[in-house]
Amino acid sequence: MTTFVIIGAGLAGAKAAQTLRDEGFDGDIVLIGAEGERPYERPPLSKGYLKGKSEREKVYVHSPEWYSEHSVDLRLGTTAVAVHRDRKVVELDSGETVAYDKLLLATGATPRTLPVPGADLGGVHTLRTLPDSDTLRQAFAQAGRVVVAGAGWIGLETAAAARAAGCEVTVVESEPTPLHRVLGPELGEIYAGVHRRNGVEFRFGAGVAEIAGEDGRVREVVTTAGERLPADLVIVGVGAAPNTGLAVAAGLDVADGVVVDAGLRSSDPDVFAAGDVAEAHNPLLGRRIRVEHWANALNGGPAAARSMLGQDVVFDRVPYFYTDQFELGMEFSGDIQGYDQVVYRGSVEELAFIAFWLREGRVIAGMNVNIWDVTGAIQGLIRSGQAVDTGALADPAQPLDSLAS
Repeated sequence: MTTFVIIGAGLAGAKAAQTLRDEGFDGDIVLIGAEGERPYERPPLSKGYLKGKSEREKVYVHSPEWYSEHSVDLRLGTTAVAVHRDRKVVELDSGETVAYDKLLLATGATPRTLPVPGADLGGVHTLRTLPDSDTLRQAFAQAGRVVVAGAGWIGLETAAAARAAGCEVTVVESEPTPLHRVLGPELGEIYAGVHRRNGVEFRFGAGVAEIAGEDGRVREVVTTAGERLPADLVIVGVGAAPNTGLAVAAGLDVADGVVVDAGLRSSDPDVFAAGDVAEAHNPLLGRRIRVEHWANALNGGPAAARSMLGQDVVFDRVPYFYTDQFELGMEFSGDIQGYDQVVYRGSVEELAFIAFWLREGRVIAGMNVNIWDVTGAIQGLIRSGQAVDTGALADPAQPLDSLAS
């Protein structure tokens, strides 16, 4: 009997298992997850679930019965400690080994911590797992003053959730604006304005130098500028590192993630990678990228499954992300690397607009803010690779799907 093993029981791994069955694979599927929870989606953990607006059951990918009903051997609370490619077996922390014909690494990423004194004090948190979100929800109810380290997506979303819970919030960020690297200064400043209007304070151009405490609990954050910020709770949102340890030890090619081709195949033709851990060649962008967002796991898991089955797979999706923060809801598509112009369509002041990033007259990314059902058209412009008339691009009366020349 052919056996496919999936290491990582998150969204990518669960969707890969589902796709294998949907595509008619009748061999054994072993899905290995280090967490005790069955596979779940992570976006609600920093959005609706963290705010108490969505139910716990809604975060799960499948019902509890789905795995047994589809003959998926789901092993929770189990850690893969080694991949022996010469024997094609996965070694588990129990000492057991599982043989594989094809192997998918969907091991995700781990939040980065702050290498500063006091980072291990009580009240200092990262957000990655369902228990992390549960802990923060409870902490918000008791914390009057929250300091967030990092103004990326997790930092801003948790800041918004903390404000919704009634906490005083200060965000410390070394860059000059929020989301500086992913959106650039123009759109980063818009996010700063939204948060300021909702009572969030920022300390830009500074990092965290120390976290000071008393009786083992955080009491204040000392910035690199020397400012002392009172804090009952600290949230660290300074990015995540791909979980490449298994791949490195197994001798696979690894850079900023497990290096895979457009079919999500690693340097070993029987080993694949998907989701946060994969640095995949994207033919649309012409380079390798590692994408940590939900859509990459949602679509990458199925793509890897089809590739494992020998299908001709080219995973060239436009990177996509969405968020809701205060009165700003948005969807982002593309990659701004190398942009030289930003064009707006709609009203930035009223937070109802689309922003386009261009490089040499071609749309390389777009973000629709409080305007919906345009993602397909925006991604069509990105995929076309053709120059656009910027006047028409800025004109709401011009249909987006007619603009590529």
